[in-house]
Amino acid sequence: MKTIHRRAFTRYGVALASLAAAGVLHAPQALAQAPYPTAKPIVIVVPHAAGGAVDGVARTLAERLAEELKQSVVVENRPGASGLIGAASVARAEADGYTLYFNASIHAAAPLLYKSQVKFDAIKDFTPIGMVAEGALIFSVNPQVPANTVIDLVNVVKANPNKYSFVTSGYGSAGHLGMAQFVSEVGLADKGIPIALYKGAAPALQDLIGGQVHAMMDPFLSSLPHVQSGRLRALAQTGRVRSPLLPDVPTMREAGLRDFEFYSWYGLWAPAKLPAPVLKALESATERSSKSAAFKTKLNGLGFDATFRNSADFNKYIISETAKYQAIIEKAGIKIE
Repeated sequence: MKTIHRRAFTRYGVALASLAAAGVLHAPQALAQAPYPTAKPIVIVVPHAAGGAVDGVARTLAERLAEELKQSVVVENRPGASGLIGAASVARAEADGYTLYFNASIHAAAPLLYKSQVKFDAIKDFTPIGMVAEGALIFSVNPQVPANTVIDLVNVVKANPNKYSFVTSGYGSAGHLGMAQFVSEVGLADKGIPIALYKGAAPALQDLIGGQVHAMMDPFLSSLPHVQSGRLRALAQTGRVRSPLLPDVPTMREAGLRDFEFYSWYGLWAPAKLPAPVLKALESATERSSKSAAFKTKLNGLGFDATFRNSADFNKYIISETAKYQAIIEKAGIKIE
């Protein structure tokens, strides 16, 4: 019996040696080290409708990433619930680098407002790849509103608070929090001025132009064409300096709000636990894309600045911005039932 066992073990050892030589036993390691990307398309999920600011920046980045990675990069819109639906779908996706997520600052803010509905952790369930852009907002009104300056608007609304309403394309968006901060700072918080929620910038702007609502803070990409055509009147812009796209429109600081400065920022994420080699490849490609002359030129024309932060710095930035938004929400008393 002992002799038979030795012979069996010897034969088993020879088989193992043969398999190892053929590379079969190292298949998992070989798969883990396979170059990224392969022939599989990369999908960037945008949790908002097509045509808005987030979608515009995402598609601009996707074009550059496709060139950098030599691979097909597809943008897929999954709108709903201020971006929460699309975000949740990515949080559940496989962390293989083929399902990515692009969003604006609303990614950090919306979970603070929809606490009972959020099915993910905005920080722990995602791998930040890089921030690529930021942009100021245009503070505009319907031309029928009798106000040519921000101070004019404050006085008009205070005189007839029941006559006016503001609008946002999404709760937790930069426009929403910027408007909430404005209402709080100028003494309108106790006037009961509603900030109406719309499902995207397009319908919100349509009703702003139509006069159903009266004022809005919104990124340049979606609002600028309406300002240029005269369908909306720009009272101010929220950046630290005036945009060359609206050189005659003052900043909020110049308009009388000394410390008011607000931006929408945009970045790329993957599901949590993205393998380090894949993260490195995506982070590098994202950096090259965002720093390219073509990307900068395209974004400048849309009212954004190409602003890159790597994965580690972007993560720190998200945490600091989340704290900032929490303070605004608490001060403004924003609650969503």
